Amino acid sequence: MNLIDMFGIKGKKAIVTGGSRGLGYAMAEGLHEAGAEIVLIASNEEKLKRAAEKLGKEGAKVYYAAADLGQTHMLDRTYEKAMGCLGGHLDILINGAGVQYRCKAEDFPADRWQSVINVNLNAVFTLCQLAGRTMLAQGSGKIINIASMTSFFGSEMVPAYSASKGGVMQLTKALSNEWASRGVNVNAIAPGYMITELTGDMKAKNPGQYQEITNRIPAHRWGQPEDLMGAVLFLSSRASDYVSGAILPVDGGYLGK
Repeated sequence: MNLIDMFGIKGKKAIVTGGSRGLGYAMAEGLHEAGAEIVLIASNEEKLKRAAEKLGKEGAKVYYAAADLGQTHMLDRTYEKAMGCLGGHLDILINGAGVQYRCKAEDFPADRWQSVINVNLNAVFTLCQLAGRTMLAQGSGKIINIASMTSFFGSEMVPAYSASKGGVMQLTKALSNEWASRGVNVNAIAPGYMITELTGDMKAKNPGQYQEITNRIPAHRWGQPEDLMGAVLFLSSRASDYVSGAILPVDGGYLGK
């Protein structure tokens, strides 16, 4: 097999959660530009529709399914809808959806804790389980979870987010241990500090913190959503068939300093 075939995903079928905006949209865009057929899943139906229409103007088909990922007991229905769009076959799952709430640990509300854990960890497991059953029956599949820098260190003011992303890292390894020998690769990408809607105004509102973070990044810049595309395509393709249980930082070298 030549290298182009190894890295190619044309004709593959994928589900991307959190695909209506930000990092999730960029990852979906990378898959779509490489020829994959995609179902986007997120909570806001209007944004989903716009994202699907924008992506699907050319090339492979793009579908969408609105769902509250915090309602994990409803995800089997959403998964069935997505699989119906894809004709019952699934090659790639990207668990890109995530939420965050900032608060001192001693004051952190219990309902906020539960909502963050539900979306960031419980929904990830549920969708991994559903997709895993499909992929194990096929004998092949790629699952890519989205971890975080807080999978490696605790950070501050985000105890639920840190706990959830630490859980995503360990869940990725645990699923890989069970499924790698059966044709299903489970890996995670850990984005570094990225310029998104959530962080875009930090430079203006908190220039000191922004500069402190930038100074620590060996690449001397914050990441852009499109910086995730290469990692996603690699982990989605046959080029990564012997990669499983890995947590791949895409952080401009931040963790190494």
